[in-house]
Amino acid sequence: MRTCLALPARMPLDEWRRIGRQIFTISDSSAWWLGDWLIYGQSEYPDRYKRAIDETGLDYQTLRNYAWVARKFRQERRRESLSFQHHAELASLPESEQDDWMDRAEKHSWSRNELRNRVKAGRRATRDGSGHAGAGQNGKSLPGTRLQVSIIPDQQQRWQDAAATVDQDLLTWIVAVLDEASATRE
Repeated sequence: MRTCLALPARMPLDEWRRIGRQIFTISDSSAWWLGDWLIYGQSEYPDRYKRAIDETGLDYQTLRNYAWVARKFRQERRRESLSFQHHAELASLPESEQDDWMDRAEKHSWSRNELRNRVKAGRRATRDGSGHAGAGQNGKSLPGTRLQVSIIPDQQQRWQDAAATVDQDLLTWIVAVLDEASATRE
């Protein structure tokens, strides 16, 4: 039955947990499956979205989002440990940035919301060009914490060189190094 899940009385905790994991896997997988199904339909059938809406009862924008994310992440690039929603947060970024953020999200077990917040902070810092997360245009402060660090020129150059070796801007590299250091202390 689609509208309820009947469970036996006095189910052992391990069994209850296993069922929950299976349900989550099916739920999270369905967005990928629908996206791949729509991509296939694009090449095989005219009016695929009209047909898909009729078949699924989902709205056009939802289906379109599933297909868009599925197109942005070829099957071999999708990360099993991250949800469809993690991938959706990164879909608008270039592949190299997607991979970098996915690596960090996996390593630090970030929720989708944590990933979203960190990507937004990275975009703000890149957009304002200041290298300071939290600083906006014309030096006005954006919401969040602003951290200012005084470094000697040799340090800055060494750090920029290190960031360049992994194809990252300085701020992204600093955040990654700090995240890594804090993870080893947990």
